[in-house]
Amino acid sequence: MNNVRPDWDEYFLQLADLVASRSTCIRRHVGAVLVKDERIIATGYNGAPRGIKHCMEVGCLRETLGIPSGQRYELCRGVHAEQNAIINAAYYGVSTRDTVLYCTNQPCIICARIIANAGIRRVVHRGNFQDSLALELLEEAGIKMELKSSTRGK
Repeated sequence: MNNVRPDWDEYFLQLADLVASRSTCIRRHVGAVLVKDERIIATGYNGAPRGIKHCMEVGCLRETLGIPSGQRYELCRGVHAEQNAIINAAYYGVSTRDTVLYCTNQPCIICARIIANAGIRRVVHRGNFQDSLALELLEEAGIKMELKSSTRGK
């Protein structure tokens, strides 16, 4: 039995992994957990908006058109996990000011802009997505970015 207790970052990243398992995206499963004072205030995974058929049901337009990852974000039914976590907090009237976002992937430029405006002060992620413009924007906004590799199984 593994008696190693995860630190807060690893704990919330493991929860983000679990949240990602709810994703309805055919190409990439992403999960996000929004935390304030070591308490979860919202979660999100990537998938179609409420009331809209999921890509698992109707197929992936991006796949059909051969659009590579990281390009032409507007040609997608899905809402990103980071966006859904922030939207879910707003939907239930919970402030995102001074929170930490844990995400299975590095945020894209669109999510970076939303993260900055949501008042999130720190993003902890596992990488697996490259968007240098997003990193530059978050740095300029004074948002601390931390890349953490998985410690599960160690």
